[in-house]
Amino acid sequence: MRKISACIVSYNGADEVIRAVESLLKYTKDCALTVYLVDNASPDGTGETLERQGFPENVKVIRLPENLGFGKGHNHVLGLLDSDYHFVLNPDIFIDNNVLPAICDWLDGHPEVVMATPKLLFPDGRVQVLPKRKPNILGLAARQGVPGLKKFGDRYAMLDADLSVPTAIEFCTGSFFCMRTEVYKVIDGFDEGYFMYVEDADITQKARQKGLVYYLPQFTAYHAWHRAPNKSLKPFLQQLKSMGRYFNKWGWRLGC
Repeated sequence: MRKISACIVSYNGADEVIRAVESLLKYTKDCALTVYLVDNASPDGTGETLERQGFPENVKVIRLPENLGFGKGHNHVLGLLDSDYHFVLNPDIFIDNNVLPAICDWLDGHPEVVMATPKLLFPDGRVQVLPKRKPNILGLAARQGVPGLKKFGDRYAMLDADLSVPTAIEFCTGSFFCMRTEVYKVIDGFDEGYFMYVEDADITQKARQKGLVYYLPQFTAYHAWHRAPNKSLKPFLQQLKSMGRYFNKWGWRLGC
């Protein structure tokens, strides 16, 4: 039987994590599933709540002594993985179908693809614009609402592409992706130099050095999509710092 692993890193919000896990357990069939819940020392007691939840044995709760950030939290399980495919999921994800094994089935038939993401929907069913081309300055500025840059933002978001069919992409969202576990281990998971934000763009480039990355719209999941950078200054400044690290590492690009 195929082995699938999934990891959710939490920082507060136990209820969302529990909903995500319950949906994974309910709808993931015909595989051996292991779910890792890594809590980044949530001050609201999420770690303790998850430990008390009484999950089945295939759900492993790991409480970290401090907040290590998104990527380092996910990397905490690297040495534990013995799966064929590994999923990185946000706490605000939930599913209503057998999407995890379905993505793995597709990847079985496309050995040139090492990483993939499904179509993500808001809870009300609206489609989220998440597949992207490689990050560039004008595209990111457009996404932050800088006026006069709409055409750059549209191209960055691949609005000129036919995303109704499986499509190779250059930036895979960190909210929900699947990677061949052997590849995830070979590239050492996430770059831990990012505390939060843009680490998904970075890991996509690492994965693309090993094979193709695909958007698979025939598969769907739900994503609440909490956008902290647009709500307060501190997360926005953290995002700017991460963007600088990304461009210094992968090259500064004005547009695409």
